[in-house]
Amino acid sequence: MNRVLLTLVLGLIAGLGTHLAYYRYHEPAPTDTLEGQLAWMKTELKLTDSQFDRIKELHQASHPRLRAMAAQVAHMQTEFGEFEQTRRTTDRVDFLEFARFVENRRNLNRECLDSTRQLVLASAEVMTPDQRQRYISLVAAAEPLVGPMLN
Repeated sequence: MNRVLLTLVLGLIAGLGTHLAYYRYHEPAPTDTLEGQLAWMKTELKLTDSQFDRIKELHQASHPRLRAMAAQVAHMQTEFGEFEQTRRTTDRVDFLEFARFVENRRNLNRECLDSTRQLVLASAEVMTPDQRQRYISLVAAAEPLVGPMLN
């Protein structure tokens, strides 16, 4: 009886260990980092090593600029919150200051879209026509504002 119980317990442990190891090994790379996103692209688009290396260079070169723009967007969201808080508490709006803010936000949005568009088009140039079509459809589906700019 003890041998049977021991065999069952060891079998369960081995099975559970194998199950966990299999799923850990086949777990997709996290896509919340640049490296994870690039690894996903390589797998999803079946990029060759040379294509992957070139696209990685393009993304790494544009990454600091995109992060700087993301910081500017975050700052503008904070600034908008301050405008809204002032409007609620004092029931007044500095329309000239708000117009400046809106113009700056439009310029930043345009700059973000242009930078993203340039990166997407540069990456697409490295790909085969089938890969490019798949990539453009994925990007257009993920970001509806960028899609029309790619045509």
